[in-house]
Amino acid sequence: MSRCFALVVLLAACHHDKAVQTTPVAAPPAEPPPAQQQPAQPSQPVSTNIQAGTDLIALCKLHATSEQQAAPKFAYNEFDLTAQDRDVLQQIAACVTKGPARGRKLQLTGRADPRGTEEYNMSLGDHRAHSVGSYLQRLGVNAGAVNASTRGALDATGTDESGWQMDRRVDVELD
Repeated sequence: MSRCFALVVLLAACHHDKAVQTTPVAAPPAEPPPAQQQPAQPSQPVSTNIQAGTDLIALCKLHATSEQQAAPKFAYNEFDLTAQDRDVLQQIAACVTKGPARGRKLQLTGRADPRGTEEYNMSLGDHRAHSVGSYLQRLGVNAGAVNASTRGALDATGTDESGWQMDRRVDVELD
């Protein structure tokens, strides 16, 4: 009986007649929407190993060549520029140093086909982008106006040699 009495006393002591005040809790802030990536600009081949963004082609009056004729095709495991690449890069350099794109920055993205390790393909894409960037700098383009990066084989779509040729390139776009 004393246990029941103690329990009743304990419950009575815990009971409150006052309303319990609560502090409203703010709803957690809404998560920001995921960063919107700019849609990739359409690009077209302008030389053996170079594709250019359509806005760069229009502004610099570059001549896009047919897919078959100028399908980007760095040789397998290579990053050397061809004479055709150097001709197009001379036009781009003139356009961004003295022409209508004067003062604009360029984004160079080196790419590789899916053969090889991810690390190797990232490095190869980097070498390809930097070979284009170095050549542009020799032609007078300010180093600060050239941003070279690599995607390696991350966006590669080829499944055979003709497709892999299209994967081996450098994309040049206005930044």
